[in-house]
Amino acid sequence: MLALIQTIVMALDLYWWIIIASAIFSWLYAFNVVNSRNQFVGSIGNMLYRLTEPALRPIRRFMPDLGGVDISPIILLLILFFVRQFILTTVAPLVL
Repeated sequence: MLALIQTIVMALDLYWWIIIASAIFSWLYAFNVVNSRNQFVGSIGNMLYRLTEPALRPIRRFMPDLGGVDISPIILLLILFFVRQFILTTVAPLVL
């Protein structure tokens, strides 16, 4: 059971970094720092979008319009942090 908990925590940590990479990529893309016509850049952006959008879409639906500022990745990171800490401090001690 401990291996399952460690695998879930590792997956949450990996998804944490994917969300951060997606946010940074979206800034780079929005400010034309990366070449948007490059096929490799487009495939990276598409991959990050497909990995993060299913989790960010429900959060964006409930967020008020903040004038072009998207804080849904921050909220998702807070949710992931809460779930990770809940697993490590509440679920793991009960299993051990």
